[in-house]
Amino acid sequence: ENISDFPLNITDCTQVVVPEEVFFTVAAAGILENLLILIAVVRNKNLHLPMYFFICSLAISDMLGSLYKTLENIFIILCKMGYLTRHGDFEKKLDDAMDSMFILSLLGSIFSLLAIAADRYITIFYALRYHNIMTLRRALVILAIIWAFCAGSSIAIALFSYEAATVIPFTILFPLMMCFILCLYVHMFLLARSHAKKIASLPSSTVHHRTNMKGAITLTIFLGVFLCCWAPFVLHILLARFCPHNPYCACYMSIFHVNGTLIMCNAIINPMIFAFRSPELRSTFKKMFYCSR
Repeated sequence: ENISDFPLNITDCTQVVVPEEVFFTVAAAGILENLLILIAVVRNKNLHLPMYFFICSLAISDMLGSLYKTLENIFIILCKMGYLTRHGDFEKKLDDAMDSMFILSLLGSIFSLLAIAADRYITIFYALRYHNIMTLRRALVILAIIWAFCAGSSIAIALFSYEAATVIPFTILFPLMMCFILCLYVHMFLLARSHAKKIASLPSSTVHHRTNMKGAITLTIFLGVFLCCWAPFVLHILLARFCPHNPYCACYMSIFHVNGTLIMCNAIINPMIFAFRSPELRSTFKKMFYCSR
């Protein structure tokens, strides 16, 4: 039917609201868990490797995502209490800063996952040359370029977020980067399968290959969790920009708080995967807790 016949935001779907206690608990847990990852990598010199630096980059992105949703929720509460207005100059600048933090978190997560995927690819198929290709200095340069690009892009997108020409490339970037990472993983596993028979006769190579494939599987889990947690919120941004009058879009947007909570759940799940899949990180956590006791 003609969507112009429907008033704005009219829908039969009731607004789903996440209790503030749950919201802040999930956010605090995500920030603390990722902070533990950063502390563990800094304290353990055995973890001063390019792969763990890329993992730290992902942890920082997760922390920013949780911090963004926490600040946004505090902003909404203050508006309801009358301490802030929704259309003031200060509030607009604050809203732009929070939007910039959200975009920085999303772009940082995407490019960190891309860097981790590339690192795993080199580890598996260029194992003998890995330390020459992916040096610690190159990893730090890559991270500096990634975060400089993400910071500049987040500021530009936040300032011009009301323009369709800005929203469209941003939302297209998400599926394109995810497809690129997926293609890289598919190529990685297909090559690994073809090479499995060739290295079967070499026991040491087999163990090394299994270790690298375990890392590839771990990062595949990261990618799946990232898609499940971030895709609903990105879809919400698209619908809010391009079909706010449609009752079906308004119905989906009624679960805004749930989609925001999913972002923070991603920040909780990733450190659990790190701790579960990495023996070195597990031992570092044990030493940290024993020393604190």
